Amino acid sequence: MVDKNFSDAALVLIGHGSTLNQLSSQPVRQLAEQLAARKLFAQVSAAFHLEEPQIANVPDINAPRIFIVPITISEGHFTEQIVRRSLGLVGDSHARQVYGRQLIYCRPVGTHLDMTEILLTRARDIVNQHPFPRAPRPEETALFIAGHGTEKNENSRDAIEAQVEAIRARCEYADVQPAFMEEAPFIADCYNSTEARHIVVIPFFIADGLHTAEDIPVLLGEPKDRVQQRLAASQPIWRNPTERKGRLVWYSKAIGSDPGLAEIILARAREGAEKFLLSRLN
Repeated sequence: MVDKNFSDAALVLIGHGSTLNQLSSQPVRQLAEQLAARKLFAQVSAAFHLEEPQIANVPDINAPRIFIVPITISEGHFTEQIVRRSLGLVGDSHARQVYGRQLIYCRPVGTHLDMTEILLTRARDIVNQHPFPRAPRPEETALFIAGHGTEKNENSRDAIEAQVEAIRARCEYADVQPAFMEEAPFIADCYNSTEARHIVVIPFFIADGLHTAEDIPVLLGEPKDRVQQRLAASQPIWRNPTERKGRLVWYSKAIGSDPGLAEIILARAREGAEKFLLSRLN
């Protein structure tokens, strides 16, 4: 059980952060607090690109081993370049010794296979919580996994597409498709890409920040001023279900608050420990 070997180690959860919406870092900070309370590590903290504490300060943490887990969906520009550069990792290396401390850089949580169950749980819960006029069965529902997408890094969509394929293989839903904000297939086109009467959209994002709380609802057809009014009044930004273009649409929150995410973080740390041990043996 690798967990017992974490007692002298530090765990750092890496988030992007935001200069516009500090609520976007809240899930990462909450996950750090939850894992710290379990006392599996000597210390647990969070670090960010655009907020304090900064990623570049991670090597200063006083622990012989520091496990670094990106709380992101995809492997892309942020994880492959920004974080690695901030940590001083060279080439494809996922470990570095600095100041007598061993940095062990783990894979992002969003690419873990267990994310499939988290997404499916989100999809089931949102329709069961709002069964109007009744909760639709999966076999009469189209499920869209919504991501950011970017043409700057082709890896950014891989995690979304991998989850779509995994869910399709279960043959539970009438239709399962990816949808993106900034590249095709676009979120706004989801109504034209399925014949299903019922649509469930799960934003595959960590935080309910600018994209999930404002951009995606507008892309799904909600008037921007109505979204802004609901945000200002601290009301739900999407009424489940909402009828749009002859479809009933359920829209969930981001996945960062799911209790299963903490276990995925620990799984990533275990993988990092095993990979580091194998590299030492070789």
